[in-house]
Amino acid sequence: MKIIIAGAGDVGFHLAKLLANEGHDIVLVDRDGLRLKQASASLDVSIVKGNSTSYKVLEEADIQNADLLIAVTSSEEANLTTSMIGKHLGAKQTIARIQNVEYLLNKEKLDLKDLGIDEIISPESLAAKEIKRLLKEVAITDTFDFDEGRLSLIGVIIDETSQLRGKSLIEMAHLNPEQNFLTVAILRNNQTIIPHGDNVFQEGDHAYFISQPDGIEKVLALSGKVKQEIKNVMILGGSKVGFHAAKSLSRKFNVKLIESDKDKCFELADQLKNVMVINGDGRDVDLLEEEGIDDMDAFIAVTGNSETNIISCLVAKNHNVKKTISLVENIDYIHLSQNIGVDTMINKKLIAANFIFRYVRQGDIISLTSIHGVDAEILEFIVKAGSKITQAEIKDLEFPKGAIIGGVVRNGVGYTTMGNFQFRPKDRAVVLCRLECIKTVEEFFK
Repeated sequence: MKIIIAGAGDVGFHLAKLLANEGHDIVLVDRDGLRLKQASASLDVSIVKGNSTSYKVLEEADIQNADLLIAVTSSEEANLTTSMIGKHLGAKQTIARIQNVEYLLNKEKLDLKDLGIDEIISPESLAAKEIKRLLKEVAITDTFDFDEGRLSLIGVIIDETSQLRGKSLIEMAHLNPEQNFLTVAILRNNQTIIPHGDNVFQEGDHAYFISQPDGIEKVLALSGKVKQEIKNVMILGGSKVGFHAAKSLSRKFNVKLIESDKDKCFELADQLKNVMVINGDGRDVDLLEEEGIDDMDAFIAVTGNSETNIISCLVAKNHNVKKTISLVENIDYIHLSQNIGVDTMINKKLIAANFIFRYVRQGDIISLTSIHGVDAEILEFIVKAGSKITQAEIKDLEFPKGAIIGGVVRNGVGYTTMGNFQFRPKDRAVVLCRLECIKTVEEFFK
């Protein structure tokens, strides 16, 4: 595909990196020459310097032959205008990054497709959805359900209480005779390991499993974790992410939101009827204690300052809050979470880039998700009759080392898949895969 990306900031750069790995023809457009130079030095992309709303700049980027135009600059107006002009000049599909969520809520009413905008995305709204997903279970750092929970991806930290510490995957198999979960990745010292039988769990590892519904309790037990419900949530920061998270979470949890701007507090209180909005400085430990941080099950820091978010989450951890989530601007911070004590760090730009990548990858892949800090994707395929994946048992398929088949949903029932498993047409396969292996893995399912 020929893809033009307008905006070489964090979203555009990360997206270009993901798509360039796929062998797409990428053109990156930005007004900042230094950004373009840095992107060109590290990625296999073409660059065009200039304003993406300019007719001449888009022509130079070969817009008339573009399969997809993605406008992800920091300006909402520029993104909408770029998409409209680009569509008019011949781009087959357009995606625009927005900040005003009214566009999302009124997509059908606004007839954006008639204007030339095929899809809109809001990083703030996506980040709020990610926060809601991460709060499903305290003891689990990450969770993602496949086919309505028939299989689940779960992440846990291996600590000194875990029975898995010091054991290889082969030894762990004896602790799991039911074979209702499978280890698919280990994050260790910021390095992603696709594990095989002789890999040994170490203290501090962030381990990820594909599990059948009845295997989740077993994973928690072996990891030394206790299943705990979340009831009380404290959010620091009345940003767009904070607002959307509070609105969504207040339907299920008791939510307190702390915001330092007094005027914004009045606005938030008017809009969030089921949320207690508090005016104060969230960096003030006395204030957090007064507002009952010791009684909180989860603490979510989403101010505009990454350092404030990280430090306040560490304060919350020090007050025995079970689950902490910090919003960070610097993508490089994501890998730090397991080392410094914050349960999960999220970056809204990274989430947005991954969402767009999933949109581009639609086809044989029916779903695709990323794990925070892990250099791999989780893919879900529907198995086709006659495809290579059906020709032999998994152990005889010469499946790439950088990927692992985690499970299958067959006739509405989820199973983990061992070496002697053989796929049938219409199975739904779940695969964890490094980016560089995605094309190879896809060949097995064609």
